[in-house]
Amino acid sequence: MAIILGVCVGGGILLLFLGLASSSPVDPVQARLTQLGSFQARNLEELELQQPFAERTLRPLVARLSRMSTRLTSASSTNTAEKRLAMAGNPGDLKLTDWMGVKVLVAISVGATVFLLFALLAGSVVSGMFLGLVALGIGFLVPEFWLGGRIKARQKLILRMIPDTLDLLTISVRAGLGFDAALAKVVEKLPGPLTDEFRRALAEVRVGKARRDALRDMIPRTNVQPLSNFIGAIIQAETLGVSISKVLQVQSEQLRIERRQRAEEQAAQAPIKMLFPLVGCIFPSLFIVILGPAFISIIQTMSSGAVP
Repeated sequence: MAIILGVCVGGGILLLFLGLASSSPVDPVQARLTQLGSFQARNLEELELQQPFAERTLRPLVARLSRMSTRLTSASSTNTAEKRLAMAGNPGDLKLTDWMGVKVLVAISVGATVFLLFALLAGSVVSGMFLGLVALGIGFLVPEFWLGGRIKARQKLILRMIPDTLDLLTISVRAGLGFDAALAKVVEKLPGPLTDEFRRALAEVRVGKARRDALRDMIPRTNVQPLSNFIGAIIQAETLGVSISKVLQVQSEQLRIERRQRAEEQAAQAPIKMLFPLVGCIFPSLFIVILGPAFISIIQTMSSGAVP
């Protein structure tokens, strides 16, 4: 019974975390217009019931837990968490307050599950409390590992998109478009995390932010070195009055060379990476197939020789 209870609680925690993390972001203006166009509720209770389940129950709980954790978290940790969320692209439209609440909720759930399992199975409340506290700390760190994986995956996608994006940007500029219009064309034609960053930079430029500042703010949100070099070259060309098309052409050729070098590096690492599955999986099977019959023959010979 205790194992079934623990499995159910653990599955609920996993579904809760995945639901909060993978929920698609919703445009607030469009959601409000849709709500005003289709809403025919007669009271506030019907308006509340029309909200999704996560908005009605999970969001308030996460907000309360976030306020609790904010009092115990230093300013540097908060700034680091905010930067990591930005580098991950704010998955599930998670804000800093939501993220801190999710971490506390997962930590409490994991700690409570481990405490109940060991208290009921082992029959020792003291051991259950000790292991529950250990699981509480582990549960608080588990979302960070998940966020780190999202950051690496997003950086890898951005790194793959840079050469093709820069080629389209170079072609658009050389065809006569301005740099902002070329960025808008890239955003229109190439979906992905890199174009999302360019879309945000264009939106900031439209509201009055300087283009160099909007591009410079992309660097801490991505932390991809080739993109940082490209943005630095664009800002320097704008400052010195150098032709943008020439800078784009040089950067495009350089990024192509770097991508080929990364491919060659990964190809050179392939034999070393293949060594571990060979030693761990294939070689033992070969030893069993080759040496197995000989070993059986030796045992049979020794057994027959030992019998008088």
